[in-house]
Amino acid sequence: MSEESESLRTSPSVASLSESELPPPPEPPGYVCSLTEDLVTKAREELQEKPEWRLRDVQALRDMVRKEYPNLSTSLDDAFLLRFLRARKFDYDRALQLLVNYHSCRRSWPEVFSNLRPSALKEVLSSGFLTVLPRTDPRGCHVLCIRPDRWIPSNYPITENIRAIYLTLEKLIQSEETQVNGIVILADYKGVSLSKASHFGPFIAKKVIGILQDGFPIRIKAVHVVNEPRIFKGIFAIIKPFLKEKIANRFFLHGSDLNSLHTNLPRNILPKEYGGTAGELDTATWNAVLLASEEDFVREFCQPVPACDSILGQAQLPAGLTSDAPCDDSMRAVKSQLYSCY
Repeated sequence: MSEESESLRTSPSVASLSESELPPPPEPPGYVCSLTEDLVTKAREELQEKPEWRLRDVQALRDMVRKEYPNLSTSLDDAFLLRFLRARKFDYDRALQLLVNYHSCRRSWPEVFSNLRPSALKEVLSSGFLTVLPRTDPRGCHVLCIRPDRWIPSNYPITENIRAIYLTLEKLIQSEETQVNGIVILADYKGVSLSKASHFGPFIAKKVIGILQDGFPIRIKAVHVVNEPRIFKGIFAIIKPFLKEKIANRFFLHGSDLNSLHTNLPRNILPKEYGGTAGELDTATWNAVLLASEEDFVREFCQPVPACDSILGQAQLPAGLTSDAPCDDSMRAVKSQLYSCY
């Protein structure tokens, strides 16, 4: 780790003491680490997480929130703050910015985040639009499977799909295992038409990518796209300008070549729909997991919050979430771009 990174890990309250001089703080009963020894080692190597200083780092972030954003309505629990530290490799400043972005994003897009609970999304869930595969990949990543062809635009707007994805990410990130290992996305674009693709224009793309890259504490390790029609070139052309290089390099387009997919996701974790040996794709089990978490989401997303300005002051929103005014996102303009892919 560089000297600069190491300095970021030092709480202002202990700046005058070296790690050898300061005894590690005892872990309070409120937090119990659930990571295996292997994951503790992985977190140390990849995320700069030192178990002996974990609670000191959490306290440092908590102190920064209280000092810089005293009116921010947020949980300050150890387990909650750890999500942000892990997502930013225990860089205090970047973890704080991510936490602020997390709340800013939620308050800047009420169509997605108001009344966000599983029971409000039963139609999306029952459609089979998304699920999480029962088995993780060899790196321990959960696989989020998205099937846009299951969405019928006349039934509900595209924002309902985004709500279901966010709900799933919130549930996944509760696991410390996921915080360390990250997730993989498997997107099946079979049957996606020009009409359906035109709903995902630049305005929506900027917002979604802004959240995933800079407003949510999750590590996206890979995005595998299968069965993409030619129209996907147009979709990706809309998305790519907003992607950071690191994320863009994690997109893999396999087309109908399942052998290519299997070099990344082994057949034993995939359902037979994708050439796997894990049986038929099951959406009911994950739906039940979400619906069983109704009360948690009601507490988190269905309570009144103070006005954004009074809470976050001059906090900077991630790109794409600075304004509710759509950019050049007319249906005609988007369709013109998509038509060019034919």
